[in-house]
Amino acid sequence: METGFKMRRRTFVKWAAAFPLLAQVGFQEALGTGWAEVARNSTDNIYTRLGVKPLINGRGTWTYVSATLELPEVRAAQEEASQHYVNIFELQRAAGRRLAALTGAESGMITSGAAAAMASATAGCIAGTDPDKIWQLPDSDGLKNEVVMVGGRSVFDNAIRLAGGKLILAESAEQLPNAISRNTVMVYTTSSPEQLAKEIAITKDHRVPIFMDAADGIPPMSKFQLFAKMGCDLYTVSGGKGLCGPQSSGILLGRKDLIEAALANTSPWEGAVCRPMKVGKEEIMGCLAAVEAWYHMDVEKLSREWAGRVQRIATLVGTVPGVETKIYTPEENQYPTLIISWDQKAWRYTTADCAKQLLDGTPSIAVLTEDNPSDVLSQKPTHRKSSKEASDDKLQIVSMTLKPGEEIIVGKRLRQLLTEARRVAQTQSS
Repeated sequence: METGFKMRRRTFVKWAAAFPLLAQVGFQEALGTGWAEVARNSTDNIYTRLGVKPLINGRGTWTYVSATLELPEVRAAQEEASQHYVNIFELQRAAGRRLAALTGAESGMITSGAAAAMASATAGCIAGTDPDKIWQLPDSDGLKNEVVMVGGRSVFDNAIRLAGGKLILAESAEQLPNAISRNTVMVYTTSSPEQLAKEIAITKDHRVPIFMDAADGIPPMSKFQLFAKMGCDLYTVSGGKGLCGPQSSGILLGRKDLIEAALANTSPWEGAVCRPMKVGKEEIMGCLAAVEAWYHMDVEKLSREWAGRVQRIATLVGTVPGVETKIYTPEENQYPTLIISWDQKAWRYTTADCAKQLLDGTPSIAVLTEDNPSDVLSQKPTHRKSSKEASDDKLQIVSMTLKPGEEIIVGKRLRQLLTEARRVAQTQSS
């Protein structure tokens, strides 16, 4: 148990660290510039004029909060691409050659998202390039159509089913050999590289292609080469998440014959099951520009900038007694992330309460909690959190989707809310 001296010393250290930031906040507000200007700009823009409230995004690259902001190189590429007509068949093959040179994969294509890559890959594995089979889909009766899902079902597996795939579930790599049959056309996985290596060995032995879904796995860019070197037959990443390309884009990479089959089942082919998943010349060139840009980026410098943003939030909210902060970097996407916690039961103030107040405020701030408003299953009347799940919930801030300066707005607002919640709890208990 901490002594009074140690507690006072910790409080002093926290305030000493926060004082320069608090002083700067006050100074900027007095002048009406800087961070205060960032906050004001959120109330007058193209979205507010339509009656839609934009967000400060501390939740991360979730599709329903519009995922990410495009790199300047991406915006420039799309603008240039929009000035010309081009044959999309030729453009996709040229983009595939460039993707192959950049990643080490045999070939590639740009899709309208990672889920679209799943659908195109599934259709390609079932129908190949046979026009009769392509025309038959999504009716896959009489065709090899089984897709083994390692780890069980996923909220994204409708992309496989709508292309004609029949799901076969394998909870682990150990179950994979028995799940593969003569009707298996593809194995789908989201496994870690260590587990993936085992699954690839099994699928190679059974001569069945494996599809690796790494939608939110970029950065680091090394994963592009990693999956190619490991021998993944097909793999995908989202173009509109960590890659910072067009939101409605994705990348499918892998064996040249399978990419050709996926292309044959996708727009602009009329009659192909994935024709509705149209990707335009702007998305193709914008997504390709994003890949190119990342290979020239100082990622270490960028990571330091990201870490600095969440550290400033931690410094501000850390001055509230009873609030604990921790910064960690997830292995899957490597965005420095801040965890903020407090005694929710004692304060009678949950992360859901805090997240709602942040979202309802001006500017509106989205943060990461255990909820998922875009999950259809969470909308079911029977979907309820247990009391333990609710108490274990933590509020997190993802650094990568914050714009410079927004971290001060987030930190200030969080500090206000947590200070008030603590005060109310103390008043009610006295």
